[in-house]
Amino acid sequence: MNKESIAFAVAGLIIGFLLGVLVGGKMLGGGATTASSPAQDAAPLASAVDVNAKIDEMEKVVAKDSQNVQAWVALGNAYYDAKSPQKAVQAYAKALALNPNDANVLTDQGVMFRALGFFDKAVANFEKANKLNPQHLQSLYNLGIVYAIDLKQPAKARPVFEKVIRLDKTGELGSQARAILQQLPAGN
Repeated sequence: MNKESIAFAVAGLIIGFLLGVLVGGKMLGGGATTASSPAQDAAPLASAVDVNAKIDEMEKVVAKDSQNVQAWVALGNAYYDAKSPQKAVQAYAKALALNPNDANVLTDQGVMFRALGFFDKAVANFEKANKLNPQHLQSLYNLGIVYAIDLKQPAKARPVFEKVIRLDKTGELGSQARAILQQLPAGN
């Protein structure tokens, strides 16, 4: 492997970790890495029960009112938290059928498309979200991640991350985009 390939592989690992923390942050428990107490060990179980209860609740709501956009979004979010990307994609699709111009839902669905390996659909969602709201940082950032990591197209990722930095000069996504840009190979 040449230095550029190694640097890109290391950047991919870093980016993957950062994306996991950023996108999946609501799924991570966080906290210390020392031995845990029984209460700490029960937290993931309680969280899973909460997510399952939320799924059950939202499934009942949409069964009674299939036109309830907020309930479809909440159901998609619950499936997202339960790490059920296919079901999340379907719930978000129902919400988008009722309200196709929601950049947040398009982005969440795009993240789930990415989790399923449907990178072209993820890109389409992120691009549509950004057309609807050119200031939507999360869609831009995720678009850059798909280009850089999944599609291995740093030339397409670079301008996306540069736009994130312009829009979020001092924020967390801007900082992460800056770090990723430094790791992307030149050219290509």
